[in-house]
Amino acid sequence: MNKITRVVVIFIAQGAYTGRSPVAPGTAGTLAGVLLYLWMKGLSPVIYIIVCLLLFVLGTWVAGRAEDILGSKDHPSIVIDEIAGYMVSMFLVPPAWGFMIAGFLLFRFFDIVKPYPLKRFQELRGGPGVMLDDVGAGIYTNIVLQVVSRVLNI
Repeated sequence: MNKITRVVVIFIAQGAYTGRSPVAPGTAGTLAGVLLYLWMKGLSPVIYIIVCLLLFVLGTWVAGRAEDILGSKDHPSIVIDEIAGYMVSMFLVPPAWGFMIAGFLLFRFFDIVKPYPLKRFQELRGGPGVMLDDVGAGIYTNIVLQVVSRVLNI
């Protein structure tokens, strides 16, 4: 892999370098996800899900390459998975600040606790092992937010 490709892979995998935060890089990466969501929240559901799928595919590829470059499985600075997970969290959720904050907090909770079967996804090698547990945390978060929005009739 040439030097330019390596720089681009690391830049994307580290969420525009938010993953280099010396404290809580996963939380910093999720904040990058919030910024991306602010840009994407007005998109149609079809375009939103296409962007999420592309982000997942790109994230899986760069996460696997970044592991090779950084010499570590699921290196803490790789946060493209948090960005993708937050985007999944917010799919078809009302775009209100309360939901964005609740999505952030719930996503971080599920990402850290990794309820069944999310922890098992980490056992996978390469990019899928990096991405799938966070996308799963995003699905769990989305389910909770969908239930809350229905209960509150929003």
